[in-house]
Amino acid sequence: MTESQHHLKGFQFLVLNVVIGLAHMVVLFNAGSYVALLPHAAGNLGGVLPSFGTWAQTDFMIALALAFPLARWLSSRFGETRVFVVSFIAYALASGLCLLGSEISTFLPARVLLGLAGGLTLPLGQSLLLKAYPDRLKSLGLAMWGLFTLMPFTAGLATGGWVADELGWRGLFALNIPCALLIASVSAILLPHHRVVSQSERFDWVGFALLALIFAGIQTIFNLGNDFDWFDSSVIQVTLVVVVAAIPVWIIWELGEERPAVNVRLFLHRNFTVGLVSLTLGFLSIQGLLALFVVQLQMLLGYSSTLAGLAFLPMLLFGVPLITIMHEVAKRLDVRILACFNAVGFAATFYWIGLFDDPQSYDQIFWPMVLEGVFLGSFFTPLTVLTLHGLSGEEMMSAAEVANLFRLAAGAIGITWQSVVVFRRIPFHQLALSDHFGGRISASYDAWNQIVDKLQAVGFDRAVTERHLQLLVKQHAGILALNDAFILSSYLCLGVAVLVWFARSSRVPAWTEPNAVQAWQAEELMEQP
Repeated sequence: MTESQHHLKGFQFLVLNVVIGLAHMVVLFNAGSYVALLPHAAGNLGGVLPSFGTWAQTDFMIALALAFPLARWLSSRFGETRVFVVSFIAYALASGLCLLGSEISTFLPARVLLGLAGGLTLPLGQSLLLKAYPDRLKSLGLAMWGLFTLMPFTAGLATGGWVADELGWRGLFALNIPCALLIASVSAILLPHHRVVSQSERFDWVGFALLALIFAGIQTIFNLGNDFDWFDSSVIQVTLVVVVAAIPVWIIWELGEERPAVNVRLFLHRNFTVGLVSLTLGFLSIQGLLALFVVQLQMLLGYSSTLAGLAFLPMLLFGVPLITIMHEVAKRLDVRILACFNAVGFAATFYWIGLFDDPQSYDQIFWPMVLEGVFLGSFFTPLTVLTLHGLSGEEMMSAAEVANLFRLAAGAIGITWQSVVVFRRIPFHQLALSDHFGGRISASYDAWNQIVDKLQAVGFDRAVTERHLQLLVKQHAGILALNDAFILSSYLCLGVAVLVWFARSSRVPAWTEPNAVQAWQAEELMEQP
């Protein structure tokens, strides 16, 4: 399949940049913004638990990941522009279904469709943008793409919070519809004459279906675990058996395919394997903690959705400047050093947040978020360079696709994994706090009754006082459980800091043609948060 090169000029070129940038941000905003309005969504979808509302985020991200191999095949059959335009029409349709969904049973499938449609546009949007730039300016196009990529990830939580408070949580999907239709129509007008020579390329539907089954099964286990008592549930037991059986079948099938949905042979490259594992573990921690934190700020500390989202804006202070210079820094240093330093930095930052103990102190949130922005801005580039090191130009785009697929799936699993940690630790801390205060357990030190007696003596109702103290203990147990999740991820990041040294050194000369553009394109594709 080939498409004619078409370089726009002047105003049309500017409009195309704006439209494709808007397209990228609309999709990624829906990944980040929904987290901030999740408590509102859960309460409005038939009054389900917040954990059920989380399904719509995790399954959205799984669908987003699975769309990458589909995008490659569909664009080869029908052309990038046509698939891009149709995907945004489908995106508008899925947003309408999300807007109308009144129960989790109707909202969840619509959210999955939204993820599939959006995931198709991510690699295609980058390719279409680069084709609009002449060869001498492709590095500028990639820089613009990098800017479009980072902004939704850092500002999405604040935007979602504002939408939830000012427009209602369904406002996010109402805004999607005109934006998606505008993107589809302008793209069709500006890129109308791309000629496609179709080739009958067979898609690996079996490999794709097995991979979807594995990811959906793993995510289902984590989604249902807390609410259905894990492996005491027959549904979870059956799902686990299916996943365990499907994994070796999938690997064997993909090894036998000439054009597999996922090129598992890439795992024979040491740097690819080390880099991908480090990238997925790191993103599992980052994505999971961000989603967990923004929800708990609302549920534990009573933040509004807007205020909870604004708590993450300090990440912008250094995150955006750093991501723009990391490519140059990575050319001059062994990226194992940068990746190790970044992982240690995340470990220190997560441990710092894990010491949070004052619900009224905004400083204990603000300064760690500033520091987290520093390491977020320097997270993707070193691991991306490490993962792609030693691969040929043709292998790079395949590696970027595989890395994105596994990283996004890891982010979805990370959201539910961190929820599992908090769910398991809250009862432990509640019991410990009850023991500490006496709680009618210890006669020698019954601080609980002493506090209640003193407040009752000055006129407070005893029942009301005990109720408020119980809520205070529950809140503090939640904070301590949240701290445990951050500290656990801190240790995980230290493991990543060690793991990167198992890769080979990345000290190589700068990329030369014809691999330069492919290398840059693959790097930018992998650096989509």
